Amino acid sequence: MSDYLSHPAVNPETLEFWKAIGQGKLLIKGCRACNEAHFYPRAHCPHCDADETHWVEASGRGSIYSFTVMRRENPQRVVAYVALEEGPTIFTNIVGADPADVRIGAPVHLQVSQSQEGLPVPTFAM
Repeated sequence: MSDYLSHPAVNPETLEFWKAIGQGKLLIKGCRACNEAHFYPRAHCPHCDADETHWVEASGRGSIYSFTVMRRENPQRVVAYVALEEGPTIFTNIVGADPADVRIGAPVHLQVSQSQEGLPVPTFAM
């Protein structure tokens, strides 16, 4: 499974996110100005452009919003947008599931996997 997962570069805006993933926790950003949650972590809210963002621990639960099966890869893998219970969507991999069983709306939960570099990355399991 770790053959295809790569770890994005860590920067000051995402450092806390990656530290939390290493501990099995999923952090997203919330905005104190408009009370909206967002993902990918950034200093300014994409909803209202305020710079009043803060870290929020997400439940790690969500549902598959959209997906595709990478059929030319061996083994096949599923990449998906997962709609988190808190509202934002996250682009991720669905792990531990037969691609034929993956469906839009299926409930999923956080599963931390290892990247090619041996670092933790957020994935989701059914």
